[in-house]
Amino acid sequence: MTRRYLVTGGTGFLGSALVRRLVAAGHAVRVLDDNSRGATHRLAACAGKVELIEGDIRNVDAVTKAIKGVDCVVHMAAINGTEFFYQKPESVLDVAVRGILSVIDGCRANGVGDLVIASSSEVYQTPNVVPTPEAVPLVVPNVFNPRYSYGGGKLISELIALNYGRTGFQRVVVFRPHNVYGADMGWEHVIPQFALRAAAATSGRKGQAVDFAIQGTGLQTRAFVHIDDFTDGLLRVVENGRHLTIYNIGTDEEVGIGDLARQVVAIFGCTANLRPSEAPAGGTDRRCPDIARLRTLGYAPKISLAQGLPDVVRWYAENAERAPAA
Repeated sequence: MTRRYLVTGGTGFLGSALVRRLVAAGHAVRVLDDNSRGATHRLAACAGKVELIEGDIRNVDAVTKAIKGVDCVVHMAAINGTEFFYQKPESVLDVAVRGILSVIDGCRANGVGDLVIASSSEVYQTPNVVPTPEAVPLVVPNVFNPRYSYGGGKLISELIALNYGRTGFQRVVVFRPHNVYGADMGWEHVIPQFALRAAAATSGRKGQAVDFAIQGTGLQTRAFVHIDDFTDGLLRVVENGRHLTIYNIGTDEEVGIGDLARQVVAIFGCTANLRPSEAPAGGTDRRCPDIARLRTLGYAPKISLAQGLPDVVRWYAENAERAPAA
């Protein structure tokens, strides 16, 4: 059955991947994005098949107009990127909180009762269980640390969506992405940053050992999920996720950041002499999702980090001129 979707943040990295898959499945898709971090070129493959609306997710009138006539809203608009959490926490929070309220109000005004919203693994911060299931307590350890502007905004978004959604909605579902990576994901994340620095450090030095600085000891872990696997999981949530239910989307393949750095440098034919440094305050030592709940919807990640990383790293090295000026 074909449906009509609104994807907010649909020119972003995650949102555009979903839009392309929805269009490929024959659905009608409308996108609302202010393109402050998104880019319409990500939707070039489905040009003419997507209705693009440029607008601010905090503008209730614009959001309400965009929701009119759709069957389901997938709310993904946000300011992501660790650098931004520290640099402009007010904007991060403003977009998160005003954005979810605009979406809730727009859905109610249009009688749209199907809402799927993006949260984040950041809501867990330092979980006491790893791999981490959806039911663990959510924490903002220090309200004075701007690092938590993103996780705090997502936590608030979950509270609003799941509690407002108890009345007037047939279905409200939350998904929590965990460290999604892929080509053209932006420049403010660890894999793009490692790729650019490794390309520079290894230039003309194939087969040699190169010094490579990292934040922290390198023992911190993450579980990086390829964008194609992530989108498979998200489609399953959008199509079959249960009302008032939360789903982790990711992989349970956990890797140390030091090992990640070694893998990135090795892609350029060199070995890395890691140079640890002090980690920024507020970081998390381990992050890896329990994806058992999503597996009940038929999800199974297929692309290992060893398989997916080389093409992504090479993409960033080959497109280094597109990186924003420091």
